[in-house]
Amino acid sequence: MLKEKLEADLTAALKAHDEVRKRTLRMALAAVTNEEKSGKSVRELTDDEIVKVLMREAKKRREAAEAFDQGGRAEQAAAEREEGLVLDAYLPKPLSDDELADLVRAAIAESGAEGPRAMGAVMKVVNPKVAGRAEGGRVAAEVKRQLA
Repeated sequence: MLKEKLEADLTAALKAHDEVRKRTLRMALAAVTNEEKSGKSVRELTDDEIVKVLMREAKKRREAAEAFDQGGRAEQAAAEREEGLVLDAYLPKPLSDDELADLVRAAIAESGAEGPRAMGAVMKVVNPKVAGRAEGGRVAAEVKRQLA
């Protein structure tokens, strides 16, 4: 399981005194634990759910790095990017633009959608196929482009 791999890698980072990996993996495991405890009862997350949590954390790192860059704080931006690189190692390979376009094209054909009003129907079909490999905004933009 992915959570066990994160825990094992954290142990290795602690032994190696790798501050960036240690800090990042602790943050990631904390986010996973928070997600497991949220809701009415404590539950064990699946690998797919853990990937979603890690994607959310990686996105936070990218956004924070951009904000630090705009604020003239290059050192903090670099630290956020380093953490993002550590998280990227646990995420599936992102879809290329061509791969995403092909998946959207297939989803449009499968759903029989025509015009921008059918965007929701296409998103229902394409989202499970791209899970964890493309951000929602990027998928929505491609669907909108192809339906226009």
